[in-house]
Amino acid sequence: MELDLYALNTLLSKRSAEIEKLVSGSGYLTKTVIGVGTFLLDNNGDLDLLTAKQRTTFDRFLKPLLEAPRRKPAPRSEP
Repeated sequence: MELDLYALNTLLSKRSAEIEKLVSGSGYLTKTVIGVGTFLLDNNGDLDLLTAKQRTTFDRFLKPLLEAPRRKPAPRSEP
């Protein structure tokens, strides 16, 4: 799988609330998921460098968010 590093960076920096929502109640920590994403960014998205636990974290939380189609935000109504 070829990772879109721009999309991953955007997910980690601007969409962290989505990660928190997905992680909530799972027993995982949000910072753990973000850490796996940061590791991937630091290593040019090389999934082969992940440990088995890191790969599970990626597959369970980051991959679904990266593959989900992005919706455009609703236009703001003028007051």
